[in-house]
Amino acid sequence: MATGTRPGPRAPGRPGMLPPFPEKLPPKAEPGKPLYTRKPPQRQRPVLDKREQEGERKLHPTRQRPGAGRSAVAVIAPPEPRPPREVTITEGITIRELAEKLDVRAKELLKNLLDRGVFASINQALDVPTATTLAESFSGVVSVVSLEEEMVLEVAKEETKESLKPRPPVVTVMGHVDHGKTSLLDAIREADVAAGEAGGITQHIGAYKVMVNDRAVVFVDTPGHEAFTRMRARGAKVTDIVVLVVAADDGVMPQTKEAIDHARAAKVPIIVAINKIDKPEAQLERVKRQLTENSLMPAEWGGDTEFVEVSAKKKIGIEKLLETILLVADLRELKANPDAPATGTVLESRVDKGRGPVATILIQNGTLNSGDFFICGSVFGKVRAMFDDRGRVVKDAPPSTPVEVLGLQGVPDAGDLFQVTDEAKARHVVEYRQGKQRDAAMARISGSRITLDQLHEQLKAGDVKELGIVIKADVQGSVEVLSEMLPKLSTDQVKLKIIGSGVGAVTENDVLLASASSAIVIAFGVRPDRKALDLAQQEHVDIRTHTIIYEVSDELKKAMEGLLEPVVTETYLGRAEVRNTFRVKGAGTIAGCYVVDGILKRDAQVRVLREGAVIYTSKLNSLKRFKDDASEVRTGFECGAGVANFNDIKVGDVLECFSVSKMSAAEAAGQGGGSAGKK
Repeated sequence: MATGTRPGPRAPGRPGMLPPFPEKLPPKAEPGKPLYTRKPPQRQRPVLDKREQEGERKLHPTRQRPGAGRSAVAVIAPPEPRPPREVTITEGITIRELAEKLDVRAKELLKNLLDRGVFASINQALDVPTATTLAESFSGVVSVVSLEEEMVLEVAKEETKESLKPRPPVVTVMGHVDHGKTSLLDAIREADVAAGEAGGITQHIGAYKVMVNDRAVVFVDTPGHEAFTRMRARGAKVTDIVVLVVAADDGVMPQTKEAIDHARAAKVPIIVAINKIDKPEAQLERVKRQLTENSLMPAEWGGDTEFVEVSAKKKIGIEKLLETILLVADLRELKANPDAPATGTVLESRVDKGRGPVATILIQNGTLNSGDFFICGSVFGKVRAMFDDRGRVVKDAPPSTPVEVLGLQGVPDAGDLFQVTDEAKARHVVEYRQGKQRDAAMARISGSRITLDQLHEQLKAGDVKELGIVIKADVQGSVEVLSEMLPKLSTDQVKLKIIGSGVGAVTENDVLLASASSAIVIAFGVRPDRKALDLAQQEHVDIRTHTIIYEVSDELKKAMEGLLEPVVTETYLGRAEVRNTFRVKGAGTIAGCYVVDGILKRDAQVRVLREGAVIYTSKLNSLKRFKDDASEVRTGFECGAGVANFNDIKVGDVLECFSVSKMSAAEAAGQGGGSAGKK
């Protein structure tokens, strides 16, 4: 081949040759149309909302297809309704715990709350109304109980007849004040408690264990004074038998009737101990008749109430009373489970210097051991030490045992339920309860703020003064009683308001609170510490110390009378006519007067009358007869008189002399309004 010439196509089959051209080329794409046809789109799964509308299950959709190869509409089974389920809800229950009780997934509860606009986490505590509504939406039959009641129910389910063992009876001694309740206990315990009580009356609850013929009996002493109604009611709640003490020389009194009502409300048997039978003025038959009128018929008269005649001072009838108590206890067949977690009631609580919060607890079921975690009310604690009624250290407390417990993080309220539980549960419930208490306190504070409408109503009703009170006492029961009793002393003019209360000595914080609120401090059975006393003197805060309950009310009544606006009474003394005036250097204008009625007294109040109108009111700063000073000038005599800070006296003016005295509203009411005197 000549050089520079282009070679032609090579023969097929030879190496290095191009492939042959196709006979028919593919058609070109028309303008505006795709070159290749697109595949039909796959059928999309319905979205979640559409699947729910179709009735499909949320998590695992099931479709029933009639056959392969044929397209058919899916048949979806309707959801089965949930059967009703009984659920017990406690305060502060979490979403996780509620889901376990309802046997549903926690995220379903969370979604239900989210649909209502409530954002919550799985460990968030719910209040009782929210938890109830949430449980009912999942077919729950709700019953609301406290944590302590739930624990008692759980223990009751596991109890058997073999686990229940006999326990000592709890006996409450009740009756009117000064009828000899504590003295009767002294005779039983062979101790002297009454001598240590302020004023000879019991103001706290004492619980004591006494051995009678190798059998234990627990006695609870309750105060008899009228102010201790709630404490007596609390004593009746924890008792098995009530011993009603009635003085043979005094008979049935108001607190005696009240004690009978408390015992009947608690549905416990009553044993009547007629005390002071050794007194010559004792009238046993009269006392029995009075008790019969109150539906307590003696057994010897055909009734069902045991009557025992005793004398605490001479120790007469004590053995018979104890035998009667044991007999009634045997009839009741009192039993408890000593192996269960301990439950009980807080009888009393206080702050002990050096030991911190101390609670007197009566164990009612189970056994309390050192190191147990417990909850009572809104207070969490761990048993650090326990002491019996004689002050001895004990390691465990079986049922029907009163003990003093150390290791509380705060002071519980008297009457709170005591429950041993695990630490995490106790801390969670206590935190929830304390939060609720804070919210309630804040609501009370914000609720006390006054609006313009309320202010207008108060102005129309008249001004009402308030006396703020800060209460500090040695035990919680006294705080409770004073907080209930003192506001009842309020009158139409003075309103008593408790602005703070607590257990323990008066501290600087209490004084500062009283100072900021213009309040007084009532220290019942406690004393202010040194710093608080110095601060009270500096801030002019009144601290009143008391040891007897009725002295507090008496003193407060007097203080309230002093708060009322004093009644000003005016007494007319006399009048004199101005017949001449003199200018005296250094003394101003002196009026030469003639006393026409009564007397003129130096330093008395005086009005200057001109043509019957009062033009000035002041006092007589000088009074002379001739050149001698006089203390008073009587009718028919002439004198020279000077009116303090007033020199515009003219001839013809009249000086009217009067005196002003102030008395409390109560004294004025006692005098029938008094006489305002002549004018």
